[in-house]
Amino acid sequence: MARWLVKADPSDYSWEDLERDGETEWTGIRNFQARNFLNEMQPGDPVFVYHSTEDKSIVGLAEVARAAQPDPTADDGKWVSVKLKAVKPVGRPLSLDEIRNTPGLSTSPLVEQPRLSVMPVTEPQWEAILKYSKTAS
Repeated sequence: MARWLVKADPSDYSWEDLERDGETEWTGIRNFQARNFLNEMQPGDPVFVYHSTEDKSIVGLAEVARAAQPDPTADDGKWVSVKLKAVKPVGRPLSLDEIRNTPGLSTSPLVEQPRLSVMPVTEPQWEAILKYSKTAS
């Protein structure tokens, strides 16, 4: 099973919106590397939700509910979206500053490729994020 992190601008669609809606189509990704990661996502894969502009923190835990299909918001067929389902908020938001200063997390794509909106998370990184965010698995 792969593990993922997706970024959301909370002024456009926040963790709270996902919790309220229960699930959503994760659309609008227009970066080729992020698109390739969307294509790798499988139902049941766990996903951290990260607020990218205001909080700059990991705030929630979601799950892939449906694999990639053509993005309905795209003008052409090269872009895809997945369906995400809310699972639960993290025990406490884990800020980007904490991630940058935590051994093992400081080399994650979130730090090293800050413009990437969808990225894999290694199992050790996943476990560290659960630990530091005080989130039960």
